[in-house]
Amino acid sequence: MSFFVTKYTGLHRVFRLGTYVSIKQMQPAFGHERRYTSTSEENRRIAKIYTKTGDKGFSSTFTGERRPKEDHIFDALGTTDELSSAIGLAREFCIDSGHSFTDQLEKIQCVLQDVGSNIATPRSSARDSHIKKTMFSSQTVIELERWIDLFTEELPPLTNFILPSGGKSSAALHVARAVCRRAERCVAPAVRSGETDPEVAKYLNRLSDYLFTVARYAAMKEGKGESIYKRPE
Repeated sequence: MSFFVTKYTGLHRVFRLGTYVSIKQMQPAFGHERRYTSTSEENRRIAKIYTKTGDKGFSSTFTGERRPKEDHIFDALGTTDELSSAIGLAREFCIDSGHSFTDQLEKIQCVLQDVGSNIATPRSSARDSHIKKTMFSSQTVIELERWIDLFTEELPPLTNFILPSGGKSSAALHVARAVCRRAERCVAPAVRSGETDPEVAKYLNRLSDYLFTVARYAAMKEGKGESIYKRPE
């Protein structure tokens, strides 16, 4: 089950593999205490997390199109969700280690929500209003490149192949990097067919480079050695 948040007519909405509900519907009105029991029939109409609309193996895109769950759009959407989860886990390790870049990781997770919104809006069935609401900015790619350059300036030159290692923070970031590469592969068919913005693929490509760089940076800051590839005898 995948969830993505996007802005839509001023409200945030939560995507569940293409379907969405308003967070406004899920939260109590401002100044009202949330109640778990009520005598009012209207107050008992709480938005449920399950919709049952995918029980037959189909899900809806943001455009309302029904596709099989194994469709490449949902494959890309689910892998992007997995990537955000992997980054979230790595971020927790990084917070425990006191790293300075944890805010960057959180911002990246927010950008991945926008990536998901763009993927969930295939151009083949999107109207202009759909495209306008899920546009993906190229500025996010430029920002990643700037971060990569700043960390690289502090790192020693890479002279050997390294293995995912260097402490828990670094190793977890390497896991996220590997998931990011898979997300990029999943998005590629949608980009080639013109259904997804090419900037999304660029972002995922740069993101894997960022995660590799910041994994090395985390190992260096923690004073943890990186394991070097050695050809088995």
